[in-house]
Amino acid sequence: MSSDAAAPGRGLAWPTLPSETPDRPERPEQPGASASRDPRAVSTDRFFPYHFERRYCFAWAPLGARPGRDGVTLGADGTFRATFGGFEVRTPLENVQGAHRSGPYRWWKAVGVRLSLADDGLTFGTSTRGGVCVHFATPIPRVVGMRPQHSALTVTVEDLDGLVAALGEAPPR
Repeated sequence: MSSDAAAPGRGLAWPTLPSETPDRPERPEQPGASASRDPRAVSTDRFFPYHFERRYCFAWAPLGARPGRDGVTLGADGTFRATFGGFEVRTPLENVQGAHRSGPYRWWKAVGVRLSLADDGLTFGTSTRGGVCVHFATPIPRVVGMRPQHSALTVTVEDLDGLVAALGEAPPR
């Protein structure tokens, strides 16, 4: 079943927006899964989908990012996972130091998979309205670019305040 709809008069496939797709169901905890001692550990996966702005699909769609599929998952197994098409960041929740809101942004600085020019941060961006900058205690391995690792990841999820509350607030660096 395809989640894409044809754009009127152009024959292009436009990804459907979250408001056009059913909510992603939460998966029950797997039997025998070890619960993390991290206070942010959850009993079921919590999914924070990205806020997709269709007008910027030229930047996120070619990279494979899709509404309803990509976003941030706080796993019942104690993992933090962010996906953006074929790109993925996965680290233990214990490695997350906290998060803070940022933005709004200019599209050329935030949409797509981007490296920060100021530091070693990474962005998975689908929107200009704002994002959440997630800080890691131990930098994660390189996803893109020449820097060997990333100490932070900015994600443009629908529920900015919800993700910050789930990860714990951290001051901007």
